[in-house]
Formats: sequence, C-alpha cells, structure tokens
Amino acid sequence: MKVVSADEQIFIDGYTSQTVKNGPQVVFLNPLTTRKHKVKKALSLGPMQYCLVKNILTGNKRIETGPKLVLLNPYDKVEVNNDTNDEKREALSLKANEYVRFLDCSTGKVRVICGEKGCVVPGPHEQFVDYGGKIQALDLKIYEYIKIQDKKTGAVRTEKGEKLVFLGPFEEFLGAKKTAIEVDEETAVLVRNKRTGQQHLVTEKKLFFPSHDEEILEVRKLNKLAVHEACIVRDKKGKDHFYFGKNEDQQSFFLQPHAEIVHLLWSRGRRRERRDLKISKLDLRPMYMSFEFNCRTNDNVELILEGSFFWEVVDLRSMVKFTNDTTGDICNHTRSRFIEMVSKVTLQEFMTKFNDIAKEVHEEDTSNFYSQRGVKIHSLEVTGYRCASASTASILEQIIQETTNRMNKLQQQESENEVQLQEIRGDIDKEKARAELIEIQTQNSNAKSKMEGLAEAEKVKSFLDQLSQDCPEMELKTRIEIWKTLRKEDALRAVTGENTTLFYTPNDVNLSIENHDHIQKKSWADDTMSS
Repeated sequence: MKVVSADEQIFIDGYTSQTVKNGPQVVFLNPLTTRKHKVKKALSLGPMQYCLVKNILTGNKRIETGPKLVLLNPYDKVEVNNDTNDEKREALSLKANEYVRFLDCSTGKVRVICGEKGCVVPGPHEQFVDYGGKIQALDLKIYEYIKIQDKKTGAVRTEKGEKLVFLGPFEEFLGAKKTAIEVDEETAVLVRNKRTGQQHLVTEKKLFFPSHDEEILEVRKLNKLAVHEACIVRDKKGKDHFYFGKNEDQQSFFLQPHAEIVHLLWSRGRRRERRDLKISKLDLRPMYMSFEFNCRTNDNVELILEGSFFWEVVDLRSMVKFTNDTTGDICNHTRSRFIEMVSKVTLQEFMTKFNDIAKEVHEEDTSNFYSQRGVKIHSLEVTGYRCASASTASILEQIIQETTNRMNKLQQQESENEVQLQEIRGDIDKEKARAELIEIQTQNSNAKSKMEGLAEAEKVKSFLDQLSQDCPEMELKTRIEIWKTLRKEDALRAVTGENTTLFYTPNDVNLSIENHDHIQKKSWADDTMSS
C-alpha cells in the first residue's frame, strides 16, 4: 500500500505496461503484477512558466503552461532546458514595441506574435527564428525609412516614418534604416529604377523617399561657377559641354544622369615632374606659374634657370582640343626656346643680358604654339640662375660678389658726389640770396641818402631865400658862407654833447676860435709867440 499526496503521482511499472495514479489517494499494489513503482512530486508551474513534455513511447511532445500542476501520463517525461539545466522554462512577456517569431520545425510555418502580450510560449516543435528570442520593432522617425524584403516572394517594400516596423514571417531588413534626402535649391538626387534600369534626377523640392524599386545612386550638390571660372561637362554620348561663370544661365547647374565633370590632369612642380594635379574648375584669370630647368651656354657652362610666367587661358575649347597637359606643354616649349637662345651666348654675355634673352624667348617666338592651345603668355622673366656645377658656382659667386662690390662703390661714390653737388648748389643759392640782399640794401641806402639830400637842399634853399629877403644887399656867396658857419657850429654842438674825442689833422681843420678873455690875460697870440 502507498499513500499518494495531492501534489504527487505514483508510477507503476508492470510487466507489460506502465500506469500512473494521481494523488491524493491510497494505492494498493499487487506484488504479482507490479515490477516496480515510484512516487514523484508533480511539477508546479508559475504564471510565466511552461515545460515541454515528451511521451517516450510515441515520441509526441506537448507544452504545459502555468499556472498549474503538471500531471504526467504514462511514459511522459519532462524535457530539461539545456541552457538552464532545469525542467521549468520562462515564458516571454512582450511590450508594445516587441515581437517574436517562432519556426515550427515539423511544418516549416513561421508564427509571429506582436506585443503587448504576456506568457508567450513556443509550440512543442517551435524554435526562435531570431537570435535572442524576442526582438524590438524598428522605430522610424519622420525623416527615416527602411526597405524590407519578403524572402518567400522576393517582394520589396519601403516603410516610412513615423511608425514601428514589425517584420513578417519571412521578411528581413535590407540594410539599416536610412535618412530621407532633403531636396532643395542646392541638392538633387540621382535615382535608378531597378525595374527598368533607367536613371532620373529628382530636383523637386521635398523630403525624398525612394520607392520599393528605386535606388539612390548619388546625392548631387549644385555646381556653382564664379565669374572667372569655367568647367567641362561630358554627357552620356561623350560630347563635351563648356560652362562659363560669366554666362548667367551657366553659373549654377545640376549634373544630369550619365553626365560627369571632366577632370584635367596637369603637371605640377617647378620642373613639372609630377602629373597629378587634378582640376575640375578652371580659373580663367591671369596667373603666375614658376619654372626651373637646366641649359648650357656657348662656353659649356651648365646653368639652372629659375623664372615665372604670367599667363592665362583665353580659349578653353582649343586648349582641350590640342593638349591634355597645359602647364607641362608650356614649360617644355619654353625650355626648348631657352636652351636654343642660351646656347648662342657665353656665360659673361648671359649675365649681362639674361632679361633680354627672356624677352626674346617670349616676344620673338613666331610659332603658334601658345595660341593653338588657347593660352596667352603676358610676360616671361628670369628671376634667378645658378651654376649646376659646384666649382663653377663658386667662381660665379666670386664674380657676382666683385660685381656687387663694384656697383656698391659706384653707388656710394655717386651718393657722395650728389651730396657735394647739393652743397655747392646750396652755396650758390646762398650767395645769390646774399647778392640780392646787398642789392636791396644798396637801393635802400641810396634812397635814404637821396631823401636826406633833398631835405638838406630844401633847408639850404629856405635859409638862403629868407636871408635874401631880410638882407637883400648881401651877396649870394656871403649868404652861403654864413650857412657853412652855422653848419659847423651845429657839428661842434653835436660833438661836444657826447663823451667823444676828436682828432683832426692840420689839413682837415679849418676852424676860427675866438677867446673873449684876452682883455684880462695875454692873448693867445702872445702865448704862441712866447712858446
């Protein structure tokens, strides 16, 4: 006898079959028909648990989901989860943005369950299609899209935001989600229709989403040309079209399908040794370009010339027609001309007239080499030269140093001569000014003397006229003598009024001196005689 509780089962193995009795009950065992028996606890499942039960006799499987007490049938066995090594398995709980896909291995059908749902369990023969079980739906913003392909039919669909995207049973994402293209005044989209294979350019201003059979090949920006710029566009037939910024209708444009901008490959470097300068927009303004190459003089001195061009492109079509390396052709042609001209002169002659040689190379070129290639050379000049050989360069440096010293001395002497000349000119100007001053002083003195003489003459005339009126019987000579006497008296009065000493010679003095004291004393004549 065996007592079986409510949560227990007793498995009785007979000689030909197995029986199971569920509790609670008391079971009486027949020892004649019972080979063995075993009491087991029934498996208790929670609300979010399930288990897989397999009948080992028939091979059938079933799913038992909680909450419940799992009571097994004869020959039933609970499969153990290999990941957790437990008979109980956890069910899935799906949020609103989650879903799960199950593949039935017995039928090949795919079952999709989208949230919100709880206690989602696979079937007995189902397994997860996606790694990790439940997956999140793809959230698309308003400017995002994604393409999805149905592997069963091969059809492709495009989903645009805003929305949550759940995959169907046989669907897969074609790449990651992408951003739509904002088509505006400066942006266009080149699209290929994969159904027809044709390309078209979308320029309509909108938020562009490709359809299920369209593929975005390229996002093209608006090409802009300045007034001095130009470019070459080659269409699908291989014909070149020339766009110039000076033309208002060509200042901005989008490249059409199958068209491309032609990239010119020019040489660069002072010797044009590398041809890797890619040019898509040409600057048509005059510009400078330097050069350097070797040449030999008539006396076999190898020189390295340095110089520059001032040039511009004047005919773009001719340039493209006749050359694919404009800068390289210009420098190579100029080098040939320089080699020809320098080989005719010696080093001494070259040093004295290298600018004239450069002028001849440019102006006396009678060929149409430049015009044929659509370029114009405005000027060509040699900015420097040096000897290729170190010994020759040393000698040349000495010659140049001597020449420089001589020129400096000449310049210094010229400066000194100029200073002396300025000093002489200053002295001349000073003497001229002094002569003018003396002349002016003389004129002023003469004028003053003349005025004083006229005033004195007027005094004499007035005195004589008045004296003739007062003494009409007096002679003119007598009146003049009286005037002289008065003038002498004025002179003596002027002299005696100052602290001065006068010295007269006997010949210069003609004075009449009277002494009124001779009555009391001896006369001055007696004193003179006694002396």
